[in-house]
Amino acid sequence: MTEPQESLRLSKRMAELGLCSRREADEYIERGWVKVDGIVVDVLGSRVLPTQRIELDRRAAVAQTQRVTIILNKPIGYVSGQAEQGYKPASLLILPDNRFVGDRSGIEFSRRHLAGLAPAGRLDIDSTGLLVLTQDGRVAKALIGDETRIEKEYLVRVEGTLDAAGLALLNHGLSLDGQALKPAKVSWQNEHQLRFVLREGKKRQIRRMCELVGLKVVGLKRIRIGRIPLSDLPMGQWRYLREEEKF
Repeated sequence: MTEPQESLRLSKRMAELGLCSRREADEYIERGWVKVDGIVVDVLGSRVLPTQRIELDRRAAVAQTQRVTIILNKPIGYVSGQAEQGYKPASLLILPDNRFVGDRSGIEFSRRHLAGLAPAGRLDIDSTGLLVLTQDGRVAKALIGDETRIEKEYLVRVEGTLDAAGLALLNHGLSLDGQALKPAKVSWQNEHQLRFVLREGKKRQIRRMCELVGLKVVGLKRIRIGRIPLSDLPMGQWRYLREEEKF
């Protein structure tokens, strides 16, 4: 006998299918831009079965294409998200005067690009490098969702002594907050600098990993997220993610 299927919130199912984020799904549902098995559903909290067909109105597709993603080279002293403890959020740097002259996106800056702009991942206040801010829930989900497999690459200046066993532990075998860390790729870049490639992002993860093997981090810079490198983007400047660029 076939087991009965369990229903899901429509917004959750839309996010699972990669149609949009849950926040965007609620917006589209309220606007009447979502059809389930060909029928418009505009009531928040509606539930669907996994077998039901969900379609987005073309107006939702247009709204998604108008949402921007921004790449910023974050300096020290700025927090990734909301202002905290007197420190400024990195989003304050998204001004026309700070735009990279080498931006080849062809997008004209608009104040509406700042509305709903949120960081897709953290970068500590005392760290520098590549920070992604986006209006697009699909981008955020790809970068920080539970199932993400996108690599983040860092250059980390350290003080202390690290033997072969310690380096092996950095690659695999450490735990934080009672949870085993996923395997990483850690190697020496030069005698004072390590290269880390991670697929997860626990709070202050690299600094805490280094502490566990007797190292002190004195400088940390993120240089790549997925297929997007920091490249020649100057410190404190930003650019738009181009249409053809994918993480």
